[in-house]
Amino acid sequence: MRVHRDLPVPMPDGVTLLADRYVPVGAERAPVILIRSPYGRRGAFGWAFGRGFARNGFQVVMQSCRGSFGSGGRLDPLGDEHDDGLATVEWLRRQSWYGGAFATFGPSYLGYTQWAIAPYAGPELKAMAVQISASQFRDAAYLGGAFALESTLSWTTLTNAMARRFGATAIFTAPRLARRAVLSGRPVEELDLVSAGQPLAFYRDLLGHHADPAVPYWDKRDFSARVGEVSAPVTLVGGWYDVFIPWQLRDYLALRAAGHRPQLTIGPWYHVDMRHGRVSMLDALAWFRAHLLGDPSGLREQPVRLHITGAGEWRDYPDWPVPGMRAERWHLREGFGLGPEAPQQDGTDRYRYHPAHPTPVIGGPVLLVASLPRDQRRLEARRDVLVYSSRALRADLEAIGPVSAQVWVRSSTPYVDLVVRLCDVQPDGASLNVCEGVRRLTPAEPADADGWRRVEVELWPIGHRFRRGHRLRVHVAGGAYPTIARNFGTGGWSSEGMVPADVEISRSPEHPSALLLPVVG
Repeated sequence: MRVHRDLPVPMPDGVTLLADRYVPVGAERAPVILIRSPYGRRGAFGWAFGRGFARNGFQVVMQSCRGSFGSGGRLDPLGDEHDDGLATVEWLRRQSWYGGAFATFGPSYLGYTQWAIAPYAGPELKAMAVQISASQFRDAAYLGGAFALESTLSWTTLTNAMARRFGATAIFTAPRLARRAVLSGRPVEELDLVSAGQPLAFYRDLLGHHADPAVPYWDKRDFSARVGEVSAPVTLVGGWYDVFIPWQLRDYLALRAAGHRPQLTIGPWYHVDMRHGRVSMLDALAWFRAHLLGDPSGLREQPVRLHITGAGEWRDYPDWPVPGMRAERWHLREGFGLGPEAPQQDGTDRYRYHPAHPTPVIGGPVLLVASLPRDQRRLEARRDVLVYSSRALRADLEAIGPVSAQVWVRSSTPYVDLVVRLCDVQPDGASLNVCEGVRRLTPAEPADADGWRRVEVELWPIGHRFRRGHRLRVHVAGGAYPTIARNFGTGGWSSEGMVPADVEISRSPEHPSALLLPVVG
């Protein structure tokens, strides 16, 4: 294998991006794997991806995105990947060593750069391998309309620091700096000054361009509408605890709706979990051998492979959602009970959310920290968290698929967040979070004559076995700080004039609140 460093790749606007090319000796015109990254092209990335694929018979072109690691221009996260990516494909076509076929690979932002060109790259794009990523990051930045504070602040702090001296340590320091910033008490618009010591343009762009997909800012940053047009075979690797898994599964469903047969693997992983790295490489190698070299021997029989948490088992299925899944309603009941039986009595439960003392979060999906399940009992002891528990299960219960909640809410202010969390309660009392979701409400949400609003909350998907003797538990709360920014009850970012929210949750036959659980078997 040989490596050609710092190849100049000209862009139409005169900016030059740099790339490294890895070449297997004796295969000068082998198929190319294109990897575009803002995180550098050497060190661990070069070793794992460049050398890893080249030693298996592929050329690899690893390019630093605009404004990062030697490439010219200014890094405008998400904003230039479509134009720069397609210009790089045109450059590939002009190279004497290009044989007419290429694939794309990469996790996280590297996956997004793949979607940015995939519908437009033409038939020479023969395969894609996308890990822990999605075709748009808008919905991950605004979880149910609530600003994903900790993830966005830590990522913008990370990318600001990576190209500097000792930038390799930023993956460890950025989460701590972001957490210190959110606990500083500074206004949300100024938290970048605490975490990075300077204004961060992308952080402030996200604050200023809310979740509405019609906002022009997202026109060149959202490729979800074109996913079904991608003709190249796609393999997807995700994690149950990853911040992008809900939207990665939407990409899978969009491909299926268009008649394609993508491959899907979901493991018990979070975003920066090192355990999915080896799986991703083996998965991509088998996929690329099949679709670039004509060797399908490494492909599995069933396209969907899921790790079932709580059971510790890997299972293969023909599709997602898995065959035989049914949405089963588990109702919030009197006495803070939870069960499939419909409620028979009128009743409400109440809590007060105060933005000066926001309801905290323990665990849950966050971009740059370990997001494995954690014991929630300390959170459950708070008065601003409603906790509903089932009886001990008489038999194992498996839930594999999308999870949602339908909650009837009445609040003293129209601006309020609704957080719903599902937990698995062990026989010893430990209450481990399985999945969660949030919805930010505004005056635009319709209410009935009595002020009740029927709210749909999308939780993270799951593949989980609740064992016999365990209990299901549902939290309902008004915050998950600092995963999401505080809701000040005013519709704005300022803490001035903050308004506490007195919230009622209905569990009556007329307004039945319930969790929709994807039961299998």
